[in-house]
Amino acid sequence: MAGDAFLDVIGAQAPPPGPRPHPRVGPPPSTGDRRTGVRAGALGLASAPLAAMLAALGLVALTGLSRRSGVPQALEPYAYGYFLDRYPLFAFALIYAGARIIAVCAGQGPAGPVRRVVFGVAGLAVLALAGLYPTFGGLVLRGGFATGGMAFLTGQPLWLAYGLGAAVAGLMVAAIVGASGWLGNGVFRPRLHRLAWGGLSFLLLWFGAGVIGLGRDLGTGPWPARAFTGPEVGIAAGLLLAAALPHAALNAWRARANRF
Repeated sequence: MAGDAFLDVIGAQAPPPGPRPHPRVGPPPSTGDRRTGVRAGALGLASAPLAAMLAALGLVALTGLSRRSGVPQALEPYAYGYFLDRYPLFAFALIYAGARIIAVCAGQGPAGPVRRVVFGVAGLAVLALAGLYPTFGGLVLRGGFATGGMAFLTGQPLWLAYGLGAAVAGLMVAAIVGASGWLGNGVFRPRLHRLAWGGLSFLLLWFGAGVIGLGRDLGTGPWPARAFTGPEVGIAAGLLLAAALPHAALNAWRARANRF
């Protein structure tokens, strides 16, 4: 009797006959979706600076913003001057650079929120000082203009002098944006591929600086002396795209490869 009861209990606990289900092997189904979402977010952040720059141009064109709109006295040093008249597209390049700092500090990376905010805000402040102090153009355009002017005065051909000036301006912007992103959300271990990404970014920003410097000569009009016309907006948008799209594409490619 006791033996039969023991067998009954064992039999009740034994699994039913038949094939047993195999345990699930591999990552859960949501892992791939999560990775795709992370990459999509990274690609969105990489393209956000380009969108912000073009949105700013569109807003200026739609509102007809110019000196004729009336400028507060406190802003007059930034609405008048040689560098604004000669290189007006630099205003939108500053928006691109600032948005890039924000995108890097807000994107995927090892930093905590305090580090991201502190160095992101510091980077924006340094960018504003370098691009707008004491007046529009700041040290960025003044440094590039002085370098190109001295090269031309020493007998260098005009194209080489212009390229050297664009290199100095592009290097300043690249250094500010790169240092802000590295300090705000980067990895402090030096790696060869990170240096290669930085060098390539500088080359593309150098190219971009050379393109936006030609805006006045290629037909963007006298803005901000008066509002943009339709054709002038198209030319300005095309030049800004040509200047910034290679750099934005590099950042998107880097984000897709998760090479942070």
